[in-house]
Amino acid sequence: MKILVAGGAGYIGSVMIPQLLERGYEVDVIDLFWFGNHLPEEVGTINKNIFDLTEDDVKDYEQVIFLGGLSNDPMAEFSPAKNFIYNASAPAFLGYIAKKAGAKRFIYAGSCSVYGYTVNELYDETKPASSSYPYGISKLQGEQAAIQMIDDNFSVIAFRQGTVSGYSPRMRLDLVINTMFKFAVTEGQITVNNPAIWRPVLSIQDAATAYIRAIEAHHEISGVFNVASGNYTVGEIGDLVKAGVKKYLDLDVKLNIKHIQDYRNYKVSIEKAKKVLSFHPKHDVESIIEDLVANMDKFKDFTNPNYYNIQVFKNLTGTE
Repeated sequence: MKILVAGGAGYIGSVMIPQLLERGYEVDVIDLFWFGNHLPEEVGTINKNIFDLTEDDVKDYEQVIFLGGLSNDPMAEFSPAKNFIYNASAPAFLGYIAKKAGAKRFIYAGSCSVYGYTVNELYDETKPASSSYPYGISKLQGEQAAIQMIDDNFSVIAFRQGTVSGYSPRMRLDLVINTMFKFAVTEGQITVNNPAIWRPVLSIQDAATAYIRAIEAHHEISGVFNVASGNYTVGEIGDLVKAGVKKYLDLDVKLNIKHIQDYRNYKVSIEKAKKVLSFHPKHDVESIIEDLVANMDKFKDFTNPNYYNIQVFKNLTGTE
């Protein structure tokens, strides 16, 4: 099978695509390569804006995966206009072109941030999505655009992902566990802005598994799926990172607990993904820390701006 991955040179794609190659898939990537290229040499690359794609560019692919767009709240809030273009319009256009070109499945990388703020309730995919922030709104728009294209010949699987963390060759240090790990190692302290806030966490290895399950799902399966490795309060994440760096690096780290209001609070059920896609996560916060420690020599320059998406984005837009 031949697969096209938009945004495949990014954080998730750099972990997922080598696993697809190991399973015998032929993979090409379309990307603007803002963060470089850390992919295996056998991956075909297309340096092109998604909006410049034609049907001819996509006609040979059986499945198309959208991993592109602006990837977090700081980028979305820095440029709401570009956020809505890349996170809402781009997947809509790519799904439309893929369907016209004869692709059989479109897989969309969405976010649990669409749920906004919930209070002590486990949300499944039937619960209301009510984010009031640019990032969450745009991810829901991209999801809805893709889902409405489903028909008997075109499957769409849209993931609402927890916060992805762990090591990738295209490393990021602006994700909750990765960020706490960085400060634990460099400053001996972890700051927790609000210990009561809930977050679903997704190990990057579990994320790669989720996409494999989607690619290999029966052709009649479509829908929206929450995917996470587990739900944690931010305070608990801080405790687990502290314990992890003590266990694996023998570092004693202090916790700096604050109580700053946060309007993003959600925990999710992944029962649908388990039952329909056979997605069974194998990782947790401790195994993510173990993964980061094992690969720490590969990203030991913690000041590298390429590890922080907002810094790269500001440089590209000429604002720094």
